[in-house]
Amino acid sequence: MDRRLLAALRGCGDGPHVARTARALSWSGEHAALWLAAGLAGASVDRPRRRAWLRATALVGAAHVASMGVKRVVRRPRPRLPGAQPLVNTAGRHSFPSSHAASSAAAAVAFGALLPGPFRLFGPFPPLAAGMCAARLVVGVHYPSDVAAGAALGAATARMGRAWSLRGGGLDG
Repeated sequence: MDRRLLAALRGCGDGPHVARTARALSWSGEHAALWLAAGLAGASVDRPRRRAWLRATALVGAAHVASMGVKRVVRRPRPRLPGAQPLVNTAGRHSFPSSHAASSAAAAVAFGALLPGPFRLFGPFPPLAAGMCAARLVVGVHYPSDVAAGAALGAATARMGRAWSLRGGGLDG
């Protein structure tokens, strides 16, 4: 099932617009770069809650580091699909869990908590995080289970650190 779903999603990358978008998302998510930059931007723009933004950014980094640690233990090789080369090069050989998914889910949870009311769920972070996760399947470098596990790890990391990240940041928490 994992392989069949990956093959179907990787097939979506045959279109030039989809491939370009998936590559751009994958590139921007390397080492959580997009999310770390977003957190630092939030800290520089939202001065009253600067500490909360920096702590939320630290949670994103922690999720990324945790996923890298799990990868070193599990050592699942990246998928190879017959007749479908990956659309991007990867920084490492192991795929479980997806570090892109871990940092993306952590950002959606941690940064989303800093947004007012309905923007917590319907702001920019959840759809961008979902796009990042889907991109890793479209470019063919992760199984769906890698992405699901990475997202679960990232969301759990951000949820566990939520009270700490919101403390002292000008928020009611």
